[in-house]
Amino acid sequence: MGASVKLGRRTALKAGAGALVMAPAIVRAQSTLKLPLATVWPDSNFHTVNVKRFAAEVKQATSGAVEIDVKAGGQLGFKGPEQLRAVRDGLVPMADILNIQQIGDEPMLGVEGIPFLCGSEADLKVLHKYLRPEYEKIVLKNNQTMLYTVPWPTQYLHLKIKAETIDALKGIKIRVPDKNAQDMCNDIGMAAVLIPWGETIAALSSGAVAGVSTSAVSGVDGKFWEFLKYFHATNHAWSSEIVTINNDTWKKISPANQKIIKDLAAKLEPEFWQTSEQADKDSKAKLIAGGMQLVEIPPAMMAEMRKRTAHMITDFMKRVPASEKPIKAYLAEMKRT
Repeated sequence: MGASVKLGRRTALKAGAGALVMAPAIVRAQSTLKLPLATVWPDSNFHTVNVKRFAAEVKQATSGAVEIDVKAGGQLGFKGPEQLRAVRDGLVPMADILNIQQIGDEPMLGVEGIPFLCGSEADLKVLHKYLRPEYEKIVLKNNQTMLYTVPWPTQYLHLKIKAETIDALKGIKIRVPDKNAQDMCNDIGMAAVLIPWGETIAALSSGAVAGVSTSAVSGVDGKFWEFLKYFHATNHAWSSEIVTINNDTWKKISPANQKIIKDLAAKLEPEFWQTSEQADKDSKAKLIAGGMQLVEIPPAMMAEMRKRTAHMITDFMKRVPASEKPIKAYLAEMKRT
Protein backbone atom coordinates (compact mmCIF):
# COMPACT_ATOMS: atom_id res chain seq x y z
CA MET A 1 0.00 0.00 0.00
CA GLY A 2 2.85 2.37 1.05
CA ALA A 3 4.67 1.70 -2.24
CA SER A 4 1.60 2.66 -4.23
CA VAL A 5 1.18 5.95 -2.28
CA LYS A 6 4.81 7.02 -2.57
CA LEU A 7 5.45 7.89 -6.18
CA GLY A 8 9.01 7.69 -7.41
CA ARG A 9 10.54 10.77 -9.11
CA ARG A 10 10.38 9.07 -12.49
CA THR A 11 6.69 8.11 -12.11
CA ALA A 12 5.83 11.62 -10.95
CA LEU A 13 7.55 13.16 -13.99
CA LYS A 14 5.67 10.81 -16.32
CA ALA A 15 2.38 11.71 -14.63
CA GLY A 16 3.20 15.41 -14.93
CA ALA A 17 4.00 15.06 -18.62
CA GLY A 18 0.71 13.29 -19.15
CA ALA A 19 -1.15 16.09 -17.43
CA LEU A 20 0.55 18.64 -19.70
CA VAL A 21 -0.43 16.66 -22.79
CA MET A 22 -4.04 16.52 -21.63
CA ALA A 23 -4.26 20.18 -20.62
CA PRO A 24 -5.19 21.68 -24.02
CA ALA A 25 -8.10 19.26 -24.41
CA ILE A 26 -9.35 20.11 -20.92
CA VAL A 27 -9.06 23.86 -21.58
CA ARG A 28 -10.85 23.50 -24.95
CA ALA A 29 -13.69 21.51 -23.39
CA GLN A 30 -14.13 24.07 -20.64
CA SER A 31 -14.15 26.98 -23.11
CA THR A 32 -16.76 25.50 -25.45
CA LEU A 33 -19.74 27.81 -25.78
CA LYS A 34 -22.89 25.72 -26.21
CA LEU A 35 -25.71 27.67 -27.83
CA PRO A 36 -29.25 26.27 -28.12
CA LEU A 37 -30.98 27.49 -31.30
CA ALA A 38 -34.79 27.56 -31.30
CA THR A 39 -36.80 26.71 -34.41
CA VAL A 40 -40.46 25.79 -34.74
CA TRP A 41 -39.86 23.69 -37.87
CA PRO A 42 -39.42 19.90 -37.67
CA ASP A 43 -36.17 18.04 -38.33
CA SER A 44 -37.32 17.14 -41.85
CA ASN A 45 -37.94 20.75 -42.92
CA PHE A 46 -35.29 22.09 -45.30
CA HIS A 47 -34.74 25.17 -43.11
CA THR A 48 -33.90 22.90 -40.17
CA VAL A 49 -31.63 20.78 -42.35
CA ASN A 50 -29.85 23.99 -43.40
CA VAL A 51 -29.36 25.29 -39.87
CA LYS A 52 -28.04 21.90 -38.72
CA ARG A 53 -25.48 22.00 -41.50
CA PHE A 54 -24.52 25.53 -40.45
CA ALA A 55 -24.12 24.32 -36.85
CA ALA A 56 -21.91 21.41 -37.90
CA GLU A 57 -19.66 23.65 -39.99
CA VAL A 58 -19.41 26.24 -37.19
CA LYS A 59 -18.34 23.55 -34.73
CA GLN A 60 -15.70 22.22 -37.10
CA ALA A 61 -14.37 25.64 -38.17
CA THR A 62 -14.07 26.91 -34.58
CA SER A 63 -12.44 23.64 -33.43
CA GLY A 64 -15.38 23.03 -31.10
CA ALA A 65 -15.19 26.43 -29.39
CA VAL A 66 -18.74 27.28 -30.54
CA GLU A 67 -21.34 24.51 -30.56
CA ILE A 68 -24.83 25.34 -31.87
CA ASP A 69 -27.46 22.90 -30.58
CA VAL A 70 -30.49 23.02 -32.91
CA LYS A 71 -33.74 22.50 -30.97
CA ALA A 72 -36.28 21.70 -33.69
CA GLY A 73 -40.06 21.40 -33.65
CA GLY A 74 -40.58 24.15 -31.07
CA GLN A 75 -39.23 21.91 -28.31
CA LEU A 76 -38.03 24.91 -26.28
CA GLY A 77 -41.62 26.15 -26.04
CA PHE A 78 -41.29 29.36 -28.07
CA LYS A 79 -44.00 29.87 -30.69
CA GLY A 80 -43.20 31.37 -34.10
CA PRO A 81 -44.26 34.97 -33.33
CA GLU A 82 -42.25 34.87 -30.05
CA GLN A 83 -38.87 34.04 -31.57
CA LEU A 84 -37.55 37.58 -32.10
CA ARG A 85 -38.49 38.59 -28.55
CA ALA A 86 -37.05 35.37 -27.08
CA VAL A 87 -33.61 36.07 -28.56
CA ARG A 88 -33.84 39.80 -27.73
CA ASP A 89 -34.53 39.06 -24.07
CA GLY A 90 -31.86 36.35 -23.81
CA LEU A 91 -34.39 33.56 -23.19
CA VAL A 92 -32.60 31.63 -25.93
CA PRO A 93 -29.24 32.63 -27.48
CA MET A 94 -30.14 31.87 -31.12
CA ALA A 95 -33.22 31.27 -33.29
CA ASP A 96 -34.41 30.64 -36.83
CA ILE A 97 -37.09 33.34 -37.13
CA LEU A 98 -39.92 33.62 -39.71
CA ASN A 99 -39.96 37.31 -40.58
CA ILE A 100 -43.67 37.77 -41.37
CA GLN A 101 -44.62 36.30 -37.97
CA GLN A 102 -42.82 39.17 -36.20
CA ILE A 103 -44.86 42.03 -37.70
CA GLY A 104 -46.60 42.68 -34.38
CA ASP A 105 -43.21 43.80 -33.03
CA GLU A 106 -41.55 44.93 -36.26
CA PRO A 107 -44.01 45.74 -39.10
CA MET A 108 -41.12 46.26 -41.53
CA LEU A 109 -40.51 42.49 -41.55
CA GLY A 110 -43.76 42.08 -43.49
CA VAL A 111 -42.55 43.69 -46.73
CA GLU A 112 -42.06 40.35 -48.55
CA GLY A 113 -45.67 39.43 -47.82
CA ILE A 114 -47.06 42.34 -49.87
CA PRO A 115 -48.98 40.62 -52.71
CA PHE A 116 -47.34 40.69 -56.14
CA LEU A 117 -44.40 42.82 -54.98
CA CYS A 118 -42.11 39.99 -56.15
CA GLY A 119 -42.98 37.61 -58.97
CA SER A 120 -40.05 35.21 -58.69
CA GLU A 121 -37.08 34.25 -56.56
CA ALA A 122 -34.93 36.38 -58.89
CA ASP A 123 -37.15 39.37 -58.03
CA LEU A 124 -36.87 38.50 -54.35
CA LYS A 125 -33.06 38.58 -54.55
CA VAL A 126 -33.28 42.14 -55.88
CA LEU A 127 -35.69 43.12 -53.10
CA HIS A 128 -33.36 41.60 -50.48
CA LYS A 129 -30.55 43.82 -51.74
CA TYR A 130 -32.53 46.75 -50.34
CA LEU A 131 -34.22 44.94 -47.44
CA ARG A 132 -31.18 43.28 -45.91
CA PRO A 133 -29.68 46.49 -44.43
CA GLU A 134 -33.12 47.21 -42.92
CA TYR A 135 -33.34 43.68 -41.49
CA GLU A 136 -29.89 44.05 -39.97
CA LYS A 137 -30.92 47.34 -38.31
CA ILE A 138 -34.08 45.75 -36.94
CA VAL A 139 -32.32 42.76 -35.39
CA LEU A 140 -29.60 45.04 -33.99
CA LYS A 141 -32.31 47.18 -32.37
CA ASN A 142 -33.57 43.93 -30.85
CA ASN A 143 -30.12 43.11 -29.37
CA GLN A 144 -29.21 40.60 -32.08
CA THR A 145 -26.77 40.01 -34.92
CA MET A 146 -28.15 38.65 -38.18
CA LEU A 147 -26.20 35.70 -39.58
CA TYR A 148 -28.15 34.69 -42.69
CA THR A 149 -31.60 34.69 -44.28
CA VAL A 150 -33.30 32.10 -46.53
CA PRO A 151 -36.71 32.40 -48.26
CA TRP A 152 -39.60 30.00 -48.18
CA PRO A 153 -40.79 28.70 -51.57
CA THR A 154 -43.35 30.80 -53.42
CA GLN A 155 -47.16 30.69 -53.09
CA TYR A 156 -49.78 29.21 -55.45
CA LEU A 157 -53.56 29.24 -55.82
CA HIS A 158 -54.58 25.57 -55.62
CA LEU A 159 -58.07 25.22 -57.17
CA LYS A 160 -60.62 22.76 -58.55
CA ILE A 161 -60.86 24.73 -61.78
CA LYS A 162 -58.33 26.00 -64.32
CA ALA A 163 -58.36 29.81 -64.27
CA GLU A 164 -56.70 31.70 -67.12
CA THR A 165 -58.66 34.95 -66.71
CA ILE A 166 -59.33 36.91 -63.54
CA ASP A 167 -63.10 36.54 -64.10
CA ALA A 168 -62.70 32.75 -63.75
CA LEU A 169 -61.72 33.31 -60.09
CA LYS A 170 -64.88 35.22 -59.22
CA GLY A 171 -66.65 34.01 -56.09
CA ILE A 172 -64.42 30.96 -55.45
CA LYS A 173 -64.20 30.27 -51.72
CA ILE A 174 -60.50 29.96 -50.93
CA ARG A 175 -58.58 29.29 -47.74
CA VAL A 176 -55.95 31.92 -46.94
CA PRO A 177 -53.31 31.92 -44.15
CA ASP A 178 -53.18 35.63 -43.25
CA LYS A 179 -54.80 39.03 -43.74
CA ASN A 180 -52.51 40.04 -46.62
CA ALA A 181 -53.62 37.00 -48.61
CA GLN A 182 -57.23 37.56 -47.54
CA ASP A 183 -57.24 41.15 -48.82
CA MET A 184 -55.48 40.10 -52.03
CA CYS A 185 -57.89 37.27 -52.84
CA ASN A 186 -60.90 39.48 -52.12
CA ASP A 187 -59.45 42.23 -54.34
CA ILE A 188 -59.17 39.83 -57.29
CA GLY A 189 -62.79 38.72 -56.85
CA MET A 190 -62.48 35.56 -54.76
CA ALA A 191 -64.20 34.86 -51.43
CA ALA A 192 -61.33 34.46 -48.99
CA VAL A 193 -61.71 32.57 -45.72
CA LEU A 194 -59.02 32.85 -43.02
CA ILE A 195 -58.36 29.27 -41.84
CA PRO A 196 -55.36 27.87 -39.88
CA TRP A 197 -53.35 25.17 -41.65
CA GLY A 198 -54.49 22.54 -39.14
CA GLU A 199 -58.14 22.99 -40.26
CA THR A 200 -57.48 23.32 -44.00
CA ILE A 201 -57.87 19.67 -45.06
CA ALA A 202 -61.14 19.37 -43.14
CA ALA A 203 -62.42 22.52 -44.89
CA LEU A 204 -61.46 21.05 -48.29
CA SER A 205 -63.04 17.65 -47.63
CA SER A 206 -66.28 19.18 -46.33
CA GLY A 207 -66.53 21.58 -49.28
CA ALA A 208 -66.30 24.65 -47.02
CA VAL A 209 -63.64 25.92 -49.43
CA ALA A 210 -62.85 25.09 -53.07
CA GLY A 211 -59.25 26.21 -53.06
CA VAL A 212 -56.19 26.99 -50.96
CA SER A 213 -53.57 29.76 -51.09
CA THR A 214 -50.26 28.20 -50.00
CA SER A 215 -46.94 26.79 -51.24
CA ALA A 216 -46.44 23.65 -53.30
CA VAL A 217 -44.58 22.22 -50.29
CA SER A 218 -47.75 22.51 -48.18
CA GLY A 219 -49.77 21.21 -51.12
CA VAL A 220 -47.77 17.99 -50.95
CA ASP A 221 -48.14 17.84 -47.15
CA GLY A 222 -51.92 18.14 -47.58
CA LYS A 223 -52.13 15.69 -50.53
CA PHE A 224 -54.12 18.31 -52.44
CA TRP A 225 -54.53 15.98 -55.43
CA GLU A 226 -57.22 14.21 -53.41
CA PHE A 227 -59.36 17.37 -53.56
CA LEU A 228 -58.08 19.73 -56.26
CA LYS A 229 -57.01 19.56 -59.89
CA TYR A 230 -54.95 22.68 -60.64
CA PHE A 231 -52.30 24.83 -58.98
CA HIS A 232 -51.70 28.30 -60.39
CA ALA A 233 -48.23 29.89 -60.36
CA THR A 234 -49.29 33.29 -59.04
CA ASN A 235 -46.10 33.72 -56.95
CA HIS A 236 -48.12 36.27 -55.01
CA ALA A 237 -46.31 36.37 -51.66
CA TRP A 238 -42.99 35.49 -50.02
CA SER A 239 -41.44 35.18 -46.59
CA SER A 240 -38.01 34.33 -45.18
CA GLU A 241 -36.32 32.78 -42.18
CA ILE A 242 -33.68 34.89 -40.42
CA VAL A 243 -31.05 33.20 -38.23
CA THR A 244 -29.85 35.50 -35.45
CA ILE A 245 -27.75 35.43 -32.29
CA ASN A 246 -28.23 37.45 -29.09
CA ASN A 247 -25.59 40.19 -28.91
CA ASP A 248 -24.70 39.51 -25.26
CA THR A 249 -23.90 35.96 -26.35
CA TRP A 250 -22.14 37.17 -29.50
CA LYS A 251 -19.72 39.23 -27.37
CA LYS A 252 -18.64 36.05 -25.56
CA ILE A 253 -17.25 34.69 -28.84
CA SER A 254 -13.70 35.70 -29.75
CA PRO A 255 -13.28 38.16 -32.66
CA ALA A 256 -11.51 35.44 -34.66
CA ASN A 257 -14.41 33.01 -34.21
CA GLN A 258 -16.96 35.76 -34.88
CA LYS A 259 -15.28 36.27 -38.27
CA ILE A 260 -15.28 32.52 -38.94
CA ILE A 261 -19.02 32.32 -38.18
CA LYS A 262 -19.87 35.39 -40.30
CA ASP A 263 -17.78 34.09 -43.21
CA LEU A 264 -19.43 30.67 -43.01
CA ALA A 265 -22.92 32.24 -43.00
CA ALA A 266 -22.04 34.31 -46.08
CA LYS A 267 -20.63 31.25 -47.86
CA LEU A 268 -23.59 28.97 -47.10
CA GLU A 269 -26.46 31.43 -47.64
CA PRO A 270 -26.49 31.16 -51.48
CA GLU A 271 -26.52 27.35 -51.18
CA PHE A 272 -29.40 27.56 -48.71
CA TRP A 273 -31.38 29.71 -51.17
CA GLN A 274 -30.89 26.92 -53.70
CA THR A 275 -32.41 24.39 -51.26
CA SER A 276 -35.54 26.56 -51.12
CA GLU A 277 -35.78 26.63 -54.90
CA GLN A 278 -35.23 22.87 -55.00
CA ALA A 279 -37.96 22.27 -52.39
CA ASP A 280 -40.38 24.15 -54.65
CA LYS A 281 -39.32 22.16 -57.74
CA ASP A 282 -39.56 18.83 -55.93
CA SER A 283 -43.00 19.66 -54.53
CA LYS A 284 -44.32 20.81 -57.92
CA ALA A 285 -43.20 17.49 -59.40
CA LYS A 286 -44.98 15.59 -56.60
CA LEU A 287 -48.22 17.54 -57.11
CA ILE A 288 -48.09 16.75 -60.85
CA ALA A 289 -47.31 13.09 -60.14
CA GLY A 290 -50.36 13.08 -57.86
CA GLY A 291 -52.54 14.16 -60.77
CA MET A 292 -52.60 17.96 -60.52
CA GLN A 293 -51.81 20.35 -63.38
CA LEU A 294 -49.57 23.40 -63.10
CA VAL A 295 -51.12 26.52 -64.65
CA GLU A 296 -48.85 29.38 -65.74
CA ILE A 297 -50.67 32.70 -65.35
CA PRO A 298 -51.28 34.48 -68.70
CA PRO A 299 -49.66 37.96 -68.82
CA ALA A 300 -53.02 39.76 -69.14
CA MET A 301 -54.38 37.98 -66.06
CA MET A 302 -51.23 38.74 -64.05
CA ALA A 303 -51.37 42.40 -65.09
CA GLU A 304 -54.99 42.64 -63.89
CA MET A 305 -54.14 40.93 -60.58
CA ARG A 306 -51.32 43.42 -59.98
CA LYS A 307 -53.54 46.34 -60.97
CA ARG A 308 -56.30 45.38 -58.52
CA THR A 309 -53.87 44.84 -55.64
CA ALA A 310 -51.42 47.71 -56.36
CA HIS A 311 -52.99 49.77 -53.58
CA MET A 312 -51.67 47.22 -51.05
CA ILE A 313 -48.09 48.34 -51.81
CA THR A 314 -49.04 51.99 -51.30
CA ASP A 315 -51.07 51.13 -48.20
CA PHE A 316 -48.09 49.28 -46.69
CA MET A 317 -45.71 52.20 -47.29
CA LYS A 318 -48.16 54.58 -45.61
CA ARG A 319 -48.61 52.23 -42.66
CA VAL A 320 -44.87 51.53 -42.34
CA PRO A 321 -43.03 54.69 -43.51
CA ALA A 322 -39.58 53.08 -43.11
CA SER A 323 -40.49 50.66 -45.91
CA GLU A 324 -40.93 53.38 -48.54
CA LYS A 325 -37.25 53.84 -49.40
CA PRO A 326 -36.33 50.15 -49.96
CA ILE A 327 -39.62 49.37 -51.75
CA LYS A 328 -39.28 52.33 -54.12
CA ALA A 329 -35.62 51.52 -54.79
CA TYR A 330 -36.61 47.95 -55.64
CA LEU A 331 -39.50 49.05 -57.90
CA ALA A 332 -37.19 51.48 -59.69
CA GLU A 333 -34.62 48.76 -60.38
CA MET A 334 -37.42 46.47 -61.62
CA LYS A 335 -38.69 49.34 -63.82
CA ARG A 336 -42.08 49.17 -62.16
CA THR A 337 -42.32 52.80 -61.04
